[in-house]
Amino acid sequence: MESLTSKQKKIVRLVQKDIPLTRFPFKNTGGTLKMSETEILTTIRTLREKGYIRKFGAVLRHQKAGYTENALVLWAVPEQRIRETGNVFARLSFISHCYERKPAFMNRYNIFTMLHAGGRSISSLIKDMVHLTGHKDYLILKSVKEFKKTSPEYFR
Repeated sequence: MESLTSKQKKIVRLVQKDIPLTRFPFKNTGGTLKMSETEILTTIRTLREKGYIRKFGAVLRHQKAGYTENALVLWAVPEQRIRETGNVFARLSFISHCYERKPAFMNRYNIFTMLHAGGRSISSLIKDMVHLTGHKDYLILKSVKEFKKTSPEYFR
C-alpha cells in the first residue's frame, strides 16, 4: 500500500472523531481543513476503495438515546441452527450486535447478542427471542457501568 498524503491523513483524523449531526456534516468541516465537501467525500470514498478505511458508521450513545438497560446475552445454539438463529436475532431492532463465537464460551455459548432496552425490560426482550427461536439456554451479562465509548485513533 502506498503512503497516505497529508490531505488524506487530515481527512482520516476528521472521520475518526465524532461527526456533527447535521444534514451536511462535511460542508462546514471542510472549511477548517480548507477543502470542499466534495473533495472530502471523494477522498473518503477513495480511501474505502483502496482498503485504508474498512468501516465508516455511526456509534450510538445508548444512554443519550434513551436506552436505560443493556445486556450481552450469550446463547447455546445447536450447530445446525446457528445461521438460522443468528439471522432471526440480527433482524431484531433492539439488538446492535449479533455474532457467532468460536470457540464457544464455556464450550457452550456460541451466539452473542447485545440488547438495548428503552421502554421494555431486558427480560421481556429475551422472552421474545426465546419465543422466536425456541432456544432457552442463555446467559445474561448486564451492563452495569460504561467505562469507555470511543473509537480508536490511528492518526493524531
